[in-house]
Amino acid sequence: MATQLMGGLQRHFDMLAFHLAAQDCVTEEAYQSRVTATKMMPAPPAHQNFEQMQAYALDLMQRNTIGDVLNLCVAGLNNYHIFLAAIKSQKEHGQSAEGQQQVNQTQQEFLKAQIDAKFNTLEENYGILCELEDTIISLGFAIQAMMQHQGLVQPAHLDDQGELAFDLKCVELINEPASGEPAQGRLVDERKVLREGDKVYFTKHELQLLLLTAGSFLDQLYKAVGRYAQENSQGQQGA
Repeated sequence: MATQLMGGLQRHFDMLAFHLAAQDCVTEEAYQSRVTATKMMPAPPAHQNFEQMQAYALDLMQRNTIGDVLNLCVAGLNNYHIFLAAIKSQKEHGQSAEGQQQVNQTQQEFLKAQIDAKFNTLEENYGILCELEDTIISLGFAIQAMMQHQGLVQPAHLDDQGELAFDLKCVELINEPASGEPAQGRLVDERKVLREGDKVYFTKHELQLLLLTAGSFLDQLYKAVGRYAQENSQGQQGA
């Protein structure tokens, strides 16, 4: 489960890096060459010039990246929850049919729940707290703003401090690497804050940090689920 999630995340990271590199290198001449390669266009009056397409491509990349990150994190929550529910059920009911039915019902309820309710369930039922909970919830609000409000942050998206905040994970070097040696670093937070009326926007570098943040979230969740498994089951393996 963990391998599949992290493998999918790495593919998204690589694809984002590829698209960003392509955007950095593309020229207006290359774009025009592609535009005219078929000798005609489907609807010439709707054709967008090079600058318009650069802006459109970056906006689309932002939506896709935020959506992909959110979907991967929600998939992690959903997949790990059924594992947690099964452990709890076995501890309370053994291998009974009643216990399995309860697991299925609990999972169906979890799948339908909003993101914040999913985090509440993890805390209340399994004692699992997620460091990046607020950031994942903020990503949900960011997508909502982009899809429903032309990308503008609304009052309903703000926390008690009037902020829509994201704690993005980035690497801080601990020391300068010696010749031929790999650099040593640690993950630290880089906070991004939006307020009412701000447009949801992430720089290219911040989009990459979003994927690092998702990786940190999924890794923390995996470890928390593993600890729960060790504490509440006998002879069972981690997630």
